[in-house]
Amino acid sequence: MRERRQAGTDRRRAREFEAFVAGAAGRLLHVATLLTGEPAGATPHAERLLTAALARAYADWDRLRDADPYDRVRTELATRYARGAWRLPRTGEGLLGRLGPRERLILVLRLYEGVAEEQTAALLGLPVERVRAICARAVTAMRRPAPARRPAPHWPLSLLPPHSRQAAR
Repeated sequence: MRERRQAGTDRRRAREFEAFVAGAAGRLLHVATLLTGEPAGATPHAERLLTAALARAYADWDRLRDADPYDRVRTELATRYARGAWRLPRTGEGLLGRLGPRERLILVLRLYEGVAEEQTAALLGLPVERVRAICARAVTAMRRPAPARRPAPHWPLSLLPPHSRQAAR
């Protein structure tokens, strides 16, 4: 009897979680992609980050009761990114490529996700004023035009060392 009840509870839990993932996974993957800075087509780091956050949410699913599961997964996603951002490759590409990991995280939480300054500060363990300053600095950096890539300088042959002159010709 107990096994049947447990099996029914497990099926209900799986259905609820599956319905949540079907509705929220697209937006959460976009958040993870913005955080990692990967191109839209290839997102192995973002997918790994999201999978870990969803696995944690599934493990805690029964304890969520009245809590918002989207908020819980977003918090886990942000926490995992903040802890492991230094491991991700720095490509400098993408929309937020010019920003550092902390600036990127605060900008995504504040502007894309609409999380209040107080909640963002509590999530990251920073004072509210610091979150406000980092967000303002990140917005200013994003408003500035991207620096143009300069072509490699052309050196006159007379300035090159003698052994390089022959290779340059």
